[in-house]
Amino acid sequence: MNAAVKKYLLQFKEGIVDKNPTFVQLLGMCPTLATTTSVSNAVGMGLAATAVLCCSNLFISLLRRFIPREVRIASFIVIISGFVSAVEMLIKAFLPALDASLGVFIPLIVVNCIILARAEAFASKNPPLPSFFDGLSMGLGFTLALCCIAAVRELLGSGSILGFNILGSSYPGMLIFIMPSGAFLTLGCLVALVNKLRAVAASHSRSSADTQTVTADSPAEASEISDETASGEVKTNSCDSEKSDENTGTESDKGGEDK
Repeated sequence: MNAAVKKYLLQFKEGIVDKNPTFVQLLGMCPTLATTTSVSNAVGMGLAATAVLCCSNLFISLLRRFIPREVRIASFIVIISGFVSAVEMLIKAFLPALDASLGVFIPLIVVNCIILARAEAFASKNPPLPSFFDGLSMGLGFTLALCCIAAVRELLGSGSILGFNILGSSYPGMLIFIMPSGAFLTLGCLVALVNKLRAVAASHSRSSADTQTVTADSPAEASEISDETASGEVKTNSCDSEKSDENTGTESDKGGEDK
């Protein structure tokens, strides 16, 4: 596989799993807790943030050599706010129901710490294409985290997901999961689950690495043993030959004396 493709796949893995902005880095908690009352809201918020991340990362990377270091944060916020305004107007024009549901949280993407953190940590120091894929991977990781939280809250809160009744009409619903306290509970449980899964995966990878190390060392040990055995056999053979030479010399001496 091409090295560039491997690099981009690694970026996607980091953004979605290893460095997930919500479950691992715990960034962007305000929209995470406020907009996850339903899966539709979570998808809309996640895709809006992903679009802003991709565009702002690309634009900041293109201008990274021209932005003075002293005013870089202010410049990043100006660039991000421009793309947020464009996304907000598109949502108002084509998705008015989503705009009414998300409300003020679309404009608040400007101060979302995920976007500013990726602009400062990655886009301002890397070429445009890797910066774009970094924004895409982080945005997809953010969207996936929002959808997981929203699915749990919507399912336990109302018994349905995306309007489809899952738990039946007799399910009374748990109102706490629709309230802000339910968002904290759901987020805490999912973060604990993700940390547990990451610990198990790390332990499994370490055990696999140890097994591979032992397997790799075994042939070397076997070759050393065979070398030692072979050298022992050579020494034994040489000793036997010396003894035979000595015996031959002794017999010849005796024959000379008899004569």
